[in-house]
Amino acid sequence: QVQVVESGGGLVQPGGSLRLSCATSGIIFWIAKTAWYRQAPGKQRELVATIARGGSTDYAASAKDRFTISRDNAKNTVYLQMNDLKPDDTAVYYCNAVTSTTAEYWGQGTQVTVSS
Repeated sequence: QVQVVESGGGLVQPGGSLRLSCATSGIIFWIAKTAWYRQAPGKQRELVATIARGGSTDYAASAKDRFTISRDNAKNTVYLQMNDLKPDDTAVYYCNAVTSTTAEYWGQGTQVTVSS
C-alpha cells in the first residue's frame, strides 16, 4: 500500500507562483512513477507532469516552460513548482503514484485558484 497526500494549493494572482507537494508513505520502493494531474470544473482530468524513478521527467504542453516537477528522495516527496500561473491553471491538482506492479494510488487533491 502507498499513501499519497498533496499540499500547497491556494489562491494566487495571475503571474504568481505556487509549489505543490506530494508526500508518499508506505511501500514507497514500489513506486515507479509519480505524476501530477489536474481537473478543472466541467473538464476531464489531465496529466500535467511526470517523474520516473530514474529521474526522467515529462510535461504536458500547457506546463512546459512554466512548471517543474522534482523530488526529494530523503523526504519521499515530489514537488510541482508552478510559475507564471494563469487563470486557466485553476483546478484541483492530484498526485498519482504508480507502482512497478502498475497499481495506482491517488491523493485527495489540492485546490489551486488563479484569480485577481
